[in-house]
Order: sequence, then C-alpha cells, then structure tokens
Amino acid sequence: MPRTPPGQRRAIAVLVFDGVRLLDVTGPLEVFDVARSMGAPYDVVVCSPDGADVTTSSGLRLGVTRPAGAVGVVDTLVVPGGEVLVESGAPPELLDAVRLLAPGARRVTSVCAGSFALGSLGLLDGLRATTHWRHTAELARRFPTVAVDHEAIYVRDGRVLTSAGVIAGIDLALALVEEDEGDELAHRIGQDMVVFMRRRGAQPQLSVPARTARPRRGLFRDLCDHVAADPGADHSLPALARHVGLSVRHLSRLFKEEVGATPAEYVSSVRLEAATALILAGESIAAAARRSGLGSEETLRRALRRSQPRPGSAAGRHPAAPVRRAGCCGC
Repeated sequence: MPRTPPGQRRAIAVLVFDGVRLLDVTGPLEVFDVARSMGAPYDVVVCSPDGADVTTSSGLRLGVTRPAGAVGVVDTLVVPGGEVLVESGAPPELLDAVRLLAPGARRVTSVCAGSFALGSLGLLDGLRATTHWRHTAELARRFPTVAVDHEAIYVRDGRVLTSAGVIAGIDLALALVEEDEGDELAHRIGQDMVVFMRRRGAQPQLSVPARTARPRRGLFRDLCDHVAADPGADHSLPALARHVGLSVRHLSRLFKEEVGATPAEYVSSVRLEAATALILAGESIAAAARRSGLGSEETLRRALRRSQPRPGSAAGRHPAAPVRRAGCCGC
C-alpha cells in the first residue's frame, strides 16, 4: 500500500449515522487524537451523510463537523458499526456517503458491523474481511463472495481493513498509526491509553478465558484469572492446588466439572495463546516459549502443530483451546 510522504497531513474521516455504536466511533478517535498530540500529522473529521448530528445506539447525541459531501478527498475512511446495519441494512444515505468518500481514499476501514455497509457496496467482493464474532456468519451469508474470517481481530486485504467489534476498533486504529508513523509511536499511544496489550490482527477475537465456560464457583473463577494474569508462572497441578487450598485430586475433579477441561489443558491453552500473541508482536519463538511458560522452542512448535486441525477432520476444538492461524510463526 502506498505510504503518505513524511510530514504530509493525513485527513481521516469518521462517518457516523443514527444508531452508530458509540465506542466504535470514540475508540479510533481517541487513538488518532493521542497520536496527533504526539506529533502525528492527522486531521480528523467526524461527518454524517447530511451533516446533521446523530444519535448513537446508547442514546447519546454525537456532534458532527460537516456533511460527507463537504469533506473532500481523505487518506483514510473509517465506517463504524451499529446493530442497525445488521438488522435493517445500511440506509441509502449512508451508502451514498461511503460511495462518495471511498474511491479517493488510500484506505477504507470499518469497525464491527461497519463491514455490512462496505459489503453492500461491493467493496468487500473477493476480499478477506471480518466483523463482530456474533455477526460473522450473517456477513458470510449476506455477501457470499467475501472470504469471512470468523476469528481475527482485524483483517487487511489491499487497501481495505475490517475489524471485529467495539474495542477492536482501537486495535485497528493502532495498526493504522503503526503503518503511518512506526511501532514506537503506536506503542506510546497504547501506553498512554493504558491498553493492556496491543493485539495483532491475527489474534482471536475471544481469548481463552473469554471463550471458556465461566466456573460457577468463585474459587475456580479466581483460579482461571490467576492463570491468565501470568501464564509463565508456576501453574503445576500442586501449585494450583495450593493456591485454592484443595488436594490435587479434589482440584482435578472439580475443575473438570466446572470448566470442561483439566487444569493442565486449561493452562496449556492459555500459554499457547500467550505465546502466539508474543510471536505476532515480534518475539522469537524461543523467547515466546520461555515467557509464556511453555519452556522450549520445540515444545511450542509441537503445541502449535497439535492445535491445527487434521486434514478432513472436524474443525471443532475444546472450548478452551485457542485457534491456530497459518503463518503466525512459519513453523
């Protein structure tokens, strides 16, 4: 993708509409605002199809700078989402505004259900794309020529970038800043916004703890959180038993009943996901294995190979198992 010459202002248009989800708008706006305060040459405008203020899905009134027709050529178009785009389809005036701004933009992006607006205009035809995990199946059904990624936080295909729901808009915006201004600035923005971890596009939308059955007993909820908070710590069965004050045998039986996996299976899944995130962030396989608690490079490679479905096998996995993506580390 062509890069804007250094020092040249980059116009970013965030296109809003009645029923837009507030965080889909404010997440990326905050990233670009912090970037601008740190010297990045961004000029951000919030526009609507007719220039009128809009009402978000939460009922909050959102001020608009100008109508889409008065924005001019932009470097990046951001189309946030809203359930209305899935339930009723994108309104004609919104599609007209995207149709007006997208052709001249260097990048066209969507957050969450904003992908349905892009899809309605054929902007995703023949491309890979994603959206909120609740809507990926509907996106695939409604736009059969789109290769829908049901897992990724965000997907780039040429000049088009689509992201998952809500907070993933922040991940997407940080990726845009990294592309424009480099990793160091994107990292500083993440620190300023107290982002726990910069997530890369290939990471799953739902982490292992989020897609694992939540234990009914607080004791085991605390134990799962304890493992997720520091995957590289000592999470051997005896150590976990000491943490909750149970015998090894009692812990093993109750944990399997509550979570649907053995303690060792859960710990391995959390560690593999942590290692994958480290690799995607640029760590070597050896460093990722060490920091995630998996130990050796060979152990990590074996775990990654095991997590891939066998040819011809069902795609289902244990609910605690992370999704392995081809190409994350080349092994």
